[in-house]
Amino acid sequence: MKNSFGNSVAVTLFGESHGAQIGIVIDGLAPGIEIDHDFISSQLSLRRPHGSISTSRREADEYSIVSGVFEGKTTGTPVCILIPNCDTRSNDYASTRSLARPGHADYTANCKYHGFEDYRGGGHFSGRITAPLVAAGAIAIGALAQKGIHIGTHIKKCAGICDRSFDDINDDISALSTMDFAVLDSDAANRMKDAIVAAAKDGDSVGGVLETAITGVDAGVGEPWFDSVESQLAHILFSVPAIKGVEFGLGFDFSDKKGSEANDAFCMANGKVVTATNNNGGINGGITNGMPIVFSCAVKPTPSIYKTQNTVDFINEVDAQLSLSGRHDPAIIHRARVVVDSVSSLVLCDMLAMRYGTDWLRG
Repeated sequence: MKNSFGNSVAVTLFGESHGAQIGIVIDGLAPGIEIDHDFISSQLSLRRPHGSISTSRREADEYSIVSGVFEGKTTGTPVCILIPNCDTRSNDYASTRSLARPGHADYTANCKYHGFEDYRGGGHFSGRITAPLVAAGAIAIGALAQKGIHIGTHIKKCAGICDRSFDDINDDISALSTMDFAVLDSDAANRMKDAIVAAAKDGDSVGGVLETAITGVDAGVGEPWFDSVESQLAHILFSVPAIKGVEFGLGFDFSDKKGSEANDAFCMANGKVVTATNNNGGINGGITNGMPIVFSCAVKPTPSIYKTQNTVDFINEVDAQLSLSGRHDPAIIHRARVVVDSVSSLVLCDMLAMRYGTDWLRG
């Protein structure tokens, strides 16, 4: 099982939902990057559940950095972050051990690991394992911000309700950075929350679309073909549980455009080459063109719902029905957005280190 990502700056993820601890190792970070513990904690708080629109599982995420940091800065050696699991109820999963939860990895994990997998709470496949990614991402986001690169994600659509698009991107990113529910239009946010609560009362769940913008990346970063900016971002984004679609710029809407409508015309502005529109999401030929990188991710509804569902008992090989108990999110999109920011920052650190050298990330 491959749990590592990256070339120059690489991460290795480990742990299970109900294991003692989960964590991540970051290798290749430049020495001298400042570690802002308050920022790491605030980023983790954005991933944690909030109120009736989230699971009732409450983890404090009191992380510890056990290597690679000395006197508040990275040393250049591997950084290891550990987060304990404290609020687990493993017995909730004992009675359904052999039942394949629709939309989950229970059956496929059993096929791959021959029954030796930790099935409690989804084990290694659980969204709980995104917490270390957020902790590592907070370090990367801080390093990128020192270089003038900023990342922000909002809930573009949830339960069929749409947010407004990015306008002044840097101002919007700044506003989103402290929002528990990252929606730019407050009226749309309230209606989304109401829809999530309604789905929860019905024992169901909802999904949506996240839109991300990244500013401050110079033209010329990335590679053609197999290590394009799109390839690298899509690779790590599809590694985030529940993301089932990724598109850059106009994405699938390109199919309805003519070339004259889709092309981004080049022009000069304040001595810089820019494009009049940004339909391609800041990327041409797999390489950044200096415009904001813009992409969207489709997030499926939480598969753990309280309605009775048809399934199979894959151990006894018979048809069955599943009625879940336990604690589950009626929507995970609002928690997933900080995960998207985090993994995107890790990809950028890797690509920028490959382009300019590892020490470039130092402030």
